[in-house]
Formats: sequence, structure tokens, C-alpha cells
Amino acid sequence: MGRAFAYVILGGGVAAGYAALELVRHGDGVSPGELCIISDEAVAPYERPALSKGYLLPRGAARLPAFHTCVGANDELLTEQWYKDHGIELVLGTRVVSADVRRKTLLTATGETISYKTLIVATGARVLKLEEFGVTRSDATNVCYLRSLEDADKMVGVMRSCHGGNAVVIGGGYIGMECAAALVANEIKVAMVFPRKHCMDRLFTPKIAEFYENYYAAKGVTFIKEARVTSFETSSDGKVTGAILRDGRRLPADMVVVGIGARANTGLFDGQLAMEKGGIKVNGRMQTSDAAVYAVGDVAAFPVALLGGDVRRFEHVDCARRTARRAISAILERADDAAEVGKKGFDYLPFFYSRVFGLSWQFYGDNVGEPVHFGDFSVPAGGRPKFGACWVSGGLVAGVFLEGGSREENEAVASAVRCRARIGDVAAELESRGLAFADQESRRKWTRRCYGLAAGGDKPTYAWHATVGVAAAVSIAAFAYWYGWQAPYVVKREF
Repeated sequence: MGRAFAYVILGGGVAAGYAALELVRHGDGVSPGELCIISDEAVAPYERPALSKGYLLPRGAARLPAFHTCVGANDELLTEQWYKDHGIELVLGTRVVSADVRRKTLLTATGETISYKTLIVATGARVLKLEEFGVTRSDATNVCYLRSLEDADKMVGVMRSCHGGNAVVIGGGYIGMECAAALVANEIKVAMVFPRKHCMDRLFTPKIAEFYENYYAAKGVTFIKEARVTSFETSSDGKVTGAILRDGRRLPADMVVVGIGARANTGLFDGQLAMEKGGIKVNGRMQTSDAAVYAVGDVAAFPVALLGGDVRRFEHVDCARRTARRAISAILERADDAAEVGKKGFDYLPFFYSRVFGLSWQFYGDNVGEPVHFGDFSVPAGGRPKFGACWVSGGLVAGVFLEGGSREENEAVASAVRCRARIGDVAAELESRGLAFADQESRRKWTRRCYGLAAGGDKPTYAWHATVGVAAAVSIAAFAYWYGWQAPYVVKREF
């Protein structure tokens, strides 16, 4: 027995929901029975970031159907009824065990064969497990991971059972930091263990990391850096009671949360599709080495035009949303797809963000080159901190990190990075002339570059955000200019 569809989306995460909405909106109406979504989860696609944020709160927690896609982008809420109303087949709670790209078929664990004309691979990534690294007794019932709704439900249940107790968080990245904040909100004492010198080391500079570690420490979080958990002590009922570090130290534990990374789910297509950077290699249209197969989200390794065509793979919700839309545009051969032809890859601006406690940061671009910090890294009484860093590589603005920015300020930062403006020796100029140089040079040089003035005209080809004004966004020190900071402003170099 089998079924056939014009389009099959394999995977039920964020990218699947956005791809489905794009097909419905721009595919002249998907006819009933043309589109199928296959997911091993039991619910329709949802906004996965909610799991490490609102879902874990002790009060007013987020619950479905409130965070089905595509509300994360302030768009439609796609409940199961929405899919039904649009004639889209949801095949939920179903695992695909093999794929035959040549025959254009998928085989499910139940033995059903599903064929397609066009396949969109949105299989996402799986969490790395402690047992893969030889940690003994890591299968205990109170060891939690966070990737799916099922994982989140388990974590909520375990947190409720150890109110006032001790949690060990293994990992100092995104999941570790966000889950630690959630545990604190649930009045659980937290010790974070990770092997690096500081948290979020793939993105944060030591100075940025120091701020967040101090902020977390003030909330009661203990950081145990350059350390590893090698085993657990367990009770007779199979629960962890302590975590043993490589140096022999023991940490009391009523629960454990693990966030040590993820691996793209590419296994179904090994030997059938080209691979790169740990994912499925695609072109700027999200098309794989097989013309009938596209890959989006965490699993897609694509050339980024902003980075000169360098192939990257991003595990972030923004990438999932945008690559899904890009693939559908290419499949439908829309006008915006034609506009991409000739570019060195997908016109994507890498973007990451996080919200914990009362903090909120955003990062745009690439953290390569020399970081130059700006702003006040202290927490003002009764207020929110506002600081950041700009990475300068080869005389160009490569990336910007901003904590505490308003919507307008974050939009300005994004525009500044996309401009890729050329600047001189930032530190030397600032040391000699300070803000006068920054303001003057940003007005003189970068307004024209970022506004893209048309030949012979005086109107910009695209608008800068009106509330930000001049293109001072491209100057490091000029961040202070737009924010109107009154405090003394210091820029520090860090190599």
C-alpha cells in the first residue's frame, strides 16, 4: 500500500510549517491531496524556541496550540484544523526508515511507501546524548534533554518534582544557558558544567561572557568551567543523585539537564545526496544534488552570499524560516527567485538571539576578525544594560552583537552588517579623534554607501530606519550616537 503526493515535506519542525504556508500562499492554492507533511512528532509543526523559553516557566507557561507555526514571525497560527482546511495531509507520529531518491519514495516504519514529485527535507537535528561520550548511568530517569515537545513535558515534570533542589546543567551553550534561567525561575539551584573557558564560547567574547556569567551568578547559578561530567551516582529507583566530575568532585543533583550540541539528521540520504559541513549540501535555491529534492533548516548547508559564497549550516529558527521560504520560492519559480540568480549563494543575513531573565540579545553576521566592544557592561539600578561588540575583518564590519537594543536599534544593527561597509583602523582613529571622528566619518562616507544612492539622483534606493537617522550604524563608536548615551564612552580592543 502507498500514497503519492506532488509535494512531500519530510520533518515536522519549524521549517515544515513555514514551507507549507508559503506553498499555500504562493502556489496558486495547493490542491487537496497535493501536499503531505511527515513527522515523527504527534503534533503539527510548532515554534521550537518556545520549548526553552515560555514552555518551562512556572507560571503563565506557553502551551499548544498557542505556539504552532507561524506565530513566531507574527503570521498565521497553523493548527491541525488549518492543514485540514487547506487539504494538507499531516502524517504524524510516523518515522521514515528509508528513502530512495532515485525512485522518489519514502518508506515508513509501518511499511507504507510514500512517493513524491518534489521532496523538501526538513529533518532538523538530533541532540547529542551523554552515552555517546561514555558517561555512565546517563540513562537515568531524571536526566533531561530538550529538543521536542515530549522532551519539554518530561523536563517540566522533573522540575516540579525537585522544587528547591539541585540541578546540574551540562553544557554552556544556548540550551544550557536558557534552561539554567528556566530552572532558576522554578526555584531550583543550578550548577553549570562545561569544558570551555567561558559560556557560549562559539559566539561570546570573554568580555561578553563575563557579563552573563556574573549576571547568572547573581541569580544563584554556579559555573564550573573547564570541567566534564564522567559519571553519575544513582539511587535504587534509577534517579541521579550526584554528578561526578573528571577531577573526582561530586555535585549533588536532583535532576540533570544536558545541552551538549546537536547533529543534523542526514542519515536517510547518506550516499544519495552530496553532503557538506555536517549537513545536506544545497545551492542558493536550497536545491540538493538531486533536482527533485530540496533541504531546509538545520539540515541544509548552503552558500551565503553575504559571506562571499562560503557554505554554512545554521541551527537556528531564523534560518529554518527563511530557508523554507527560499526553497518554496525556487520550487514555484517566483519572481524573487529569479532575482537571486547570479548571486554567490542565498542572500541571507545570519541572525541569532536569546532572551533570558530580563535580558535580550541579538547577533547579526559573522563573529570573525577583531571584536571592538562598546557601551556600559554594568547593570544600571532599575534599568537594563545596553552594550555590544562589533567584529571588524579585513576593514569590513563582519558582525554585531547587541544586548538591550530596542526594535529600531536592532534593525539598524542588521542594516549595518548587511552594508558590509569598509572602515579604517577603528581603534587608532577612535583613540585620536573619538566620537567626533565617528560621527563625521559615518555621515560623510557611509551614508552614501548604505543608502545606495542612485547615479545622478539624491534619493536612496532603500530606506534606513527613520528613527535611527544617519548611517552612523556602520561606525563602531557611533552606536553611542544613536542610543544617546550620556555616560562616558569607552571602546576597548580585544585580540
